[in-house]
Amino acid sequence: MPIERLDHVQLAMPPGGEDAARAFYARALGIDEVVKPAHLATRGGCWFERGMLKVHLGIEADFRPARKAHPAFIVSELATLIAALKSRGYSVVEDQPLEGYDRIYVDDPFGNRIELMEPLSV
Repeated sequence: MPIERLDHVQLAMPPGGEDAARAFYARALGIDEVVKPAHLATRGGCWFERGMLKVHLGIEADFRPARKAHPAFIVSELATLIAALKSRGYSVVEDQPLEGYDRIYVDDPFGNRIELMEPLSV
């Protein structure tokens, strides 16, 4: 029984952060919000999904952002996305080059580290 694939990424956020999550994940990154199952919705948080990409944010009362551990999303038109993020007040950070990719880091509204990677054309 080998592991076949990743189903979703779960990130934490503080209580009451749903609107800030929507501003970042849905509006800035363009990942649609989906309705959580009713029995899970009572816990708070929100889910964002587009195709196989699934990012779930859950409430953590004693929240601390993930500063090292992070998801890395493959994107297209990274330069356009960087400009859109900056125009919304998010700061992006470049890191050491990674062969085959342009990439940056951005913190979500709660300080969780997010990596955005665009494959370079060959």
